[in-house]
Amino acid sequence: MGAAFGYAFRDPALREQALSHRSTGAHNNERLEFLGDALVGLFAAELLYARFPRADEGDLTRWRARMVNEGALAQIARDLDLGDQLHLGPGELKTGGFRRDSILADAFEALVGACYLDGGFEACRGVVHAIFEPRVDAATSTQEKDPKTQLQELLQGRGLALPAYELSGSSGADHAKVFDVTCTVDAFDLHCVGRGGSRRAAEQAAAAAALERIAQARHV
Repeated sequence: MGAAFGYAFRDPALREQALSHRSTGAHNNERLEFLGDALVGLFAAELLYARFPRADEGDLTRWRARMVNEGALAQIARDLDLGDQLHLGPGELKTGGFRRDSILADAFEALVGACYLDGGFEACRGVVHAIFEPRVDAATSTQEKDPKTQLQELLQGRGLALPAYELSGSSGADHAKVFDVTCTVDAFDLHCVGRGGSRRAAEQAAAAAALERIAQARHV
């Protein structure tokens, strides 16, 4: 795994902790994940800032979000075969936790945090840059999945129930009608309203609002 990740740990115990889900007990990866989350965001921002000197803050923020969202980090973890190396409690093993996006993404961030503690800032920076550089082009592509698809995939990746959309109101003349749709995400106790010139557009707006709320909650 050291070769795939690009770093050989001097303290193997740090790597083992990074791969230990909270279901295994007190000596888990949650604190390392907290540290790694900040480092991953920093190094992704650094890569984008250097690669695109004329990009504005809005584009850079959107591209970084694509690079470091849960699904993207989970895919990196799969590419590194982290799922086969995770330490999970009996319950998570039974429910296939080693395939869950949230667990995989957290494990990758924890591994980055462990790398920082073990080898220092520059070593960690080199590892994360090497992993992310081949993924910059895809993250900055103009093609992007619509919010409803993104929300569905995020929830499916966590093994959660899919969102429900309900038309909550409409107004205006027939030729200029405006629709209000409520997106309900039971797993996060969310009820987000979107507005658009068609029911589909309103659903997309509601899904986008739900994604934003979930992203904010994850980084509180």
